[in-house]
Amino acid sequence: MLVLGIDPGSITTGWALLNGKGRKISVIGSGVLRFNGKENFLDRLTEIKVASNKLIEELSPDAIAFESLIYVKSPQALIKLAQTRGVILSACVEKYKNRIFEYSPNAIKSIATGHGHADKEGVRKFLDMTLGKRDYQTHDESDAVAIALCHLLNSKSITKVGSSKGSSGLAKALAHKIGN
Repeated sequence: MLVLGIDPGSITTGWALLNGKGRKISVIGSGVLRFNGKENFLDRLTEIKVASNKLIEELSPDAIAFESLIYVKSPQALIKLAQTRGVILSACVEKYKNRIFEYSPNAIKSIATGHGHADKEGVRKFLDMTLGKRDYQTHDESDAVAIALCHLLNSKSITKVGSSKGSSGLAKALAHKIGN
């Protein structure tokens, strides 16, 4: 299963494509989409949508996993993040209906390290141990790898969220399909 992990951001968006075959998980590619932070935000949304469409079309994943919105102190930053996330979602929601998932930051950390309040260094060490040591351009990129890995590690127990058949309580608590 090819999973595209996305860590949305209005200036940098991290992405990672992981392949899970049985118990073997490998990184196919990862990187950062960079957007002009000096450009008007609303104009930048067009650039974000075009780059997201291109990335998703080129990689053609089986599923897409996002980090859900996080609490930030600045309402303006949260609004920009939500709008950016919405634009990226709009690039894939039609083609990937029922194959888009989101995980809270605490769920990603919990699946990766065993506790939901791990710092970025703890998650990074887990990624290095699990997938091999890699150099990441930014935290956005390593976060995207963690998001995709979280989905692959969790997807074995998810059939359809909300269904009691074959889906563990932990899986239901940690993930949900966007649009349900």
